[in-house]
Amino acid sequence: MFNSKIKETVMNKFINIAVVATLCLASCQDSLDKVPLDKVDLNNYFTSATDMELYSNGWYIDILERKPYDNQDDYRVNRNLSELLKCGTARSTPQSGGGWNWEPLRDINTLLEIAPRNCKDKEALTFYTALARYFRAHFYFEKVKRFGDVPWIDRPLGSSDPALMNPRDSREFIMTKMIEDIDYAIENLSSDGGPYKVTKAAALALKSNFCLFEGTYRKYHNINLEGHNWDYYLEESIDASEKLMSGSYGNYKLYSTKSPDKDYRDLFASIDAKKDEVILAVKYNISPNIGHNVNAWSLSSNSSGPQFTRKFVCTYLMKDGSRFTDQPGWQTMGFVDECKNRDPRMAQTMRTPGYMRIDGNVVLATDLGVSFTGYQPIKYVTQSAIGDYVCDQGSRAVNDMPVYRYAECLLNYAEAKAELGKLTQADLDKSINLIRKRAGMPDMTIGNTPDPYLINEETGYFNSETAGNQQGDVLEIRRERCIEMAMENRRYFDLVRWRSGLSWSQNLYGIYIPGPCNLDVTGDGKPNYVFYAKGTVKPSLENGMVAYEIGKDILLSEGTKGYIDMHGSQVQGIFNESRDYLFPIPLDDLQLNHNLVQNPGWTDIDR
Repeated sequence: MFNSKIKETVMNKFINIAVVATLCLASCQDSLDKVPLDKVDLNNYFTSATDMELYSNGWYIDILERKPYDNQDDYRVNRNLSELLKCGTARSTPQSGGGWNWEPLRDINTLLEIAPRNCKDKEALTFYTALARYFRAHFYFEKVKRFGDVPWIDRPLGSSDPALMNPRDSREFIMTKMIEDIDYAIENLSSDGGPYKVTKAAALALKSNFCLFEGTYRKYHNINLEGHNWDYYLEESIDASEKLMSGSYGNYKLYSTKSPDKDYRDLFASIDAKKDEVILAVKYNISPNIGHNVNAWSLSSNSSGPQFTRKFVCTYLMKDGSRFTDQPGWQTMGFVDECKNRDPRMAQTMRTPGYMRIDGNVVLATDLGVSFTGYQPIKYVTQSAIGDYVCDQGSRAVNDMPVYRYAECLLNYAEAKAELGKLTQADLDKSINLIRKRAGMPDMTIGNTPDPYLINEETGYFNSETAGNQQGDVLEIRRERCIEMAMENRRYFDLVRWRSGLSWSQNLYGIYIPGPCNLDVTGDGKPNYVFYAKGTVKPSLENGMVAYEIGKDILLSEGTKGYIDMHGSQVQGIFNESRDYLFPIPLDDLQLNHNLVQNPGWTDIDR
């Protein structure tokens, strides 16, 4: 695991606490019998701010760390599709694991229970209680997204504690507790310390996110529970976003050097997080050697093969704000032509004609050996080296990874307003249009008609009509969100909360190939690839050209021509609307706790 040296320091000091067994249901009954609590003098722990700081440092990795390659979705896939994308019979109830892991919660609750008894420093106690409650809210957000109802546990449990057999609490109860935790965190955390420490602003960002998720999830899934309605959560999301936008919790703004052709790229390739915009980030360093492998993942043919889909690329607007899918001949447009005059963020997210590395002076073609759709990601890709330090080898990229950005809070604000039917032009001007200005794009105006591409059954959203009287504006905000937040691990659960499972069953096409041809992807007029008919003689190659035999080396949607369709050879199932929005509880955990009830449609156990 990355940041292993930090975690080792923490765990050596608190090993007898931090490796205590999982909450109760972590599919590892043996671990419940291995905790030497009788050998730990808990009175020696949590007596000072230093103790609590060391103990909580590991949470930044264990709970927050997410990387661009953690999840696939309909817009960003790997060479081999994940089980989630294959849907249908490809998904099954796991015996164990599956995200039903409660160890971090045990660690959080341990501090919350013991520190008040041991720490005499009231200021430090209040701060680290707030920090722990922030992480508990974050932990439960991840659980609710995956499983819906889950048990609420607010104290560390021993192996014989009857609470180990608790049933699942309702999502309304869980959300109420999460709001209590996050409001305490907002009140008692520091305004200073970002972007590598949790602050008031980070707590507001988390609240903005989980309240938007809950409000839209309940709206689109038609969930009505005793307590609060879906609109309450959207109002709470708006309130959290507005507080961030007010400047009272930190003077955040969008990072910009007034260079729309590189600012978006540099925001993610920066070695140090851009503090203007990044509210919270995971820190990486050359020394000690704590890195990640986003460069190698994006560039190497030995990686999992990251790539964007044509469905995603077609959502980018033209530079003048018009729709690409309104352009004549867009369906069969070649790669060089479809990349012309597009939203500048497109060329800062994927390789387009003329692409060069940040520290390079050579134009690089999109590499079909890495990304066979032809749409190769470059977001997060840094310079190849920093002095003598090579960033492209293994886990040696050291650019910081944002957890929350100010731009996301602006997107949350606009979406919640539109979902409530309250969006105004003034709202757009202080949210979406700030993001568009940074990108060099025209303003969005209120009152959009729904884009046929975004409501089409082959390319758009299921249940988009539920958006209400501002459906067209909601769809445009979704477009903006998906472009601005590409590869930031939001898309999968956005589709979940919008009840758009149909999107996972849509085609995962690549660039259009008109048939046997020479293909230029750099825009210099010189071919980079040769596609030749199956059964014919492979043509002679020169100047670094690569040949692909149609129907063998490359698969096209219409056989001898069409969109690259390499994923079509994989089993892509049909999303199960009555089952697949929630994850299954593992069978081992159902066996351990018979009070748990499996999510609908998933394999249960004999009771």
